[in-house]
Amino acid sequence: MDETPLPDVTEQFARTLAPDRDEVIAEMDKKADREGFPTVGPAVGGWLRMLARMTDADRVFEFGSGFGYSAYWMAPAIPADGDIVLTEIDADELDEAREFLARGGYADRASFEHGDAIEVVETYDGPFDVVLIDNENDRYAEAFAAVREKVPVGGVVAADNVVEAGTLDFEAVRALLAGEDVDANATSRGIATYLERVRDDPDFETGLLPLGEGVAVSVRVA
Repeated sequence: MDETPLPDVTEQFARTLAPDRDEVIAEMDKKADREGFPTVGPAVGGWLRMLARMTDADRVFEFGSGFGYSAYWMAPAIPADGDIVLTEIDADELDEAREFLARGGYADRASFEHGDAIEVVETYDGPFDVVLIDNENDRYAEAFAAVREKVPVGGVVAADNVVEAGTLDFEAVRALLAGEDVDANATSRGIATYLERVRDDPDFETGLLPLGEGVAVSVRVA
């Protein structure tokens, strides 16, 4: 594709409206830039914090946390007696997440789970007011199925990377959602399957947040 689906000017403008970054987030951004580590970025980070505030979130679950970037953005919106469950298959990244949240003063509201997020969520009872799906793209629908019944009415499920992500072919995703039979890779089929799943779920309403690499935001309405 010659043009990216999400224009840079939108992202740049949204960053001017995002909450100020503290020194820890600033360091995390530098780390991501230096290492080429994919994060949601400040614009989406600010929106995740807003989603946590709008839902009065006490509990958050993340499918895939990396070194804690998204969790750190949401942490100020979670009460000290609340819980953000971070999951990560890479033990070193999870240790970094623990250190960053501790430095920010948010370790008291975080649980750090090493392992496969879909297996981890099965060990937790709900409810989760906000869920972030950011694990393997081809497993998004599986993640949603694992957590669906743990999201209360008014709760939100946000899925990152639904427009741009590695090998994702945006045009193939659109074609698949339109019911066309196209040749698509596993990433594109995984995202299309997820979007079809939440679109057709009568208990959820879904919209697109056109920032970062595209975030599908689904709110439970019944």
